[in-house]
Amino acid sequence: MSLFDLTGRFAIVTGANTGIGQAIAVGLAQAGADIVGVGRSAMTQTQESVVAKGRRFFPITADLSQANKAADVIGEALALGAKPDILVNNAGIIRRGDALDFTEEDWDAVLDTNLKSAFFLSQAFAKAAVAAGKPAKIINIASMLSFQGGIRVASYTAAKSGLAGLTKLMANEWAAKGINVNAIAPGYVETNNTTALRADAERNADILKRIPAGRWARADDMAGAAVFLASSASDYVHGAILPVDGGWLAR
Repeated sequence: MSLFDLTGRFAIVTGANTGIGQAIAVGLAQAGADIVGVGRSAMTQTQESVVAKGRRFFPITADLSQANKAADVIGEALALGAKPDILVNNAGIIRRGDALDFTEEDWDAVLDTNLKSAFFLSQAFAKAAVAAGKPAKIINIASMLSFQGGIRVASYTAAKSGLAGLTKLMANEWAAKGINVNAIAPGYVETNNTTALRADAERNADILKRIPAGRWARADDMAGAAVFLASSASDYVHGAILPVDGGWLAR
């Protein structure tokens, strides 16, 4: 059996309707996992791609800006027949504005979705894994802004820095319970969240100049790292934040 084989396992992937979440869901399916996709909008394309890989796909519609719904999402996934094997906390939003003018509304919206919901999804998932008495994997989607400050994205930076810290905290508490908690930190990826950056000719050129790989990441560049962290190949990896950034942090 391959170290990277996910046959017989379920992966719950939030924000699975597009971008990184979609690419990770399809990558995990290709490795053998059945997928529970969680999103606010239709996940038809993701479902078609997962089914084309010969795996099952179960959609759950949920607004993860409401952190008190997190436990319900895990409960619904288990009711659909999923097992608490793999959780990918990918759902996220971004709001841009100068720190001098940043609003409380934009602060709360991003922190609730990107950090608070991720924690309570992880908590509910970990409780289910402990109750089942089986090992499990949690993969958080961090960011370059888990390491750096960025500009004009105060709440996003706070959330992604917080998620890096929580990844380590949860690993400390849950490693002995058989739960691996790690994170992927994508570099600059061609997604809806970066449309404004890529449309800004000056910012786009500045970013490209710093990436040793010489290109923006594609969403599917994250799939291999997700398969590694979801599989038995990473059984002794706890609390790691894996940059998939084309060399950005090494520059």
